[in-house]
Amino acid sequence: MAGEISFFELGVGDFEAARTFYGGLFGWTFEPGPTEGGGYAIQAPNVPGGVHGGDPGASPYLFFKVDEMPAALDRVRELGGTVDDFDMGDDEETVARFGRFKLCHDDQGSPFGLHEPPKSG
Repeated sequence: MAGEISFFELGVGDFEAARTFYGGLFGWTFEPGPTEGGGYAIQAPNVPGGVHGGDPGASPYLFFKVDEMPAALDRVRELGGTVDDFDMGDDEETVARFGRFKLCHDDQGSPFGLHEPPKSG
């Protein structure tokens, strides 16, 4: 269903330390991420997630499910929001495994993310 939370991302200074901390705290399991900079895909009980390094002190990123990313981004802009230029991995391997992601801000500047899950074959 569009609008439900479909993914979370933790930005941290050191993703290895985060793996130890959150794995110990919640029992989450981690798989190496597909990006060159490292990080992990998180297998959490209800919503899948990820962790990346080089982002100390970041708040968790919440991503809301959308069916079609281009239409959703157009709607964000129509409603007075903005879409960040930051590319979150649109290469074929990442999209096939995790889907498409975009960081946005609402019309008051509050950050949120949009996630178009991978198409099931």
